[in-house]
Amino acid sequence: MIEDTEFETFLYITKNKYQIFVYDKDNLKNLYNEELMNDDEIELNILSKFLDDNIYKIEKKIKNFIRNIIIIIEDDKVLNIGISLKKKNYQKNIDQKQLENSLVEVKDIFRENYQDQTIMHMIIVNNENSENNFLLNNNNNDDYLFLEVNFISIAGSFTFYFDKLLEDHHIKISRYMSGKYIKSYISEDLTKLPVIAHKLNNGFNKNEVQLVSKNVQNSGFFEKFFQLFS
Repeated sequence: MIEDTEFETFLYITKNKYQIFVYDKDNLKNLYNEELMNDDEIELNILSKFLDDNIYKIEKKIKNFIRNIIIIIEDDKVLNIGISLKKKNYQKNIDQKQLENSLVEVKDIFRENYQDQTIMHMIIVNNENSENNFLLNNNNNDDYLFLEVNFISIAGSFTFYFDKLLEDHHIKISRYMSGKYIKSYISEDLTKLPVIAHKLNNGFNKNEVQLVSKNVQNSGFFEKFFQLFS
């Protein structure tokens, strides 16, 4: 029996196509990949049947139940919102804790102003204090801490239907990801989508902050800096 933690299951949803694939993390290859073309509109009934057909095949193949799934959405409802933060730096030397607290502050500003939005990606665009990588050079004498963060999000009213649909299949959505963001790492070969999705979900972009649930424990300090509580 293949353990649940040995693979990642992705459901890619666009107006033109549904695609489900399973990535084998141990052997670094696709274990399953199936798609269905659609007619320029997301139809939940068609998507539900597509899931019925393929979930059964996947679970038979891996001899285990699918418990979690990552949904990749490519739709004009996906928003890109930039937020900048500039704070007086009284301690001169900026440490990781200050930067982490500032990232939490930026995230809270986003949540306060876009309460219906589900964050898919939180990406540091620019940080003058560290030359675009906030872990490499955090001891300096700048008077201000400046952060520019890009949020990629989707309306909760839109994801509600997917949450309910997967719940009916006894599957939990562990994360939403942006299809356009993933494809920005691919030149033309879209067969690499599962590989890039897996890499980005596991910290490939060092400037992307990983949002984790509050029940995650025993992370090292270095890891916690990337993994802000959602």
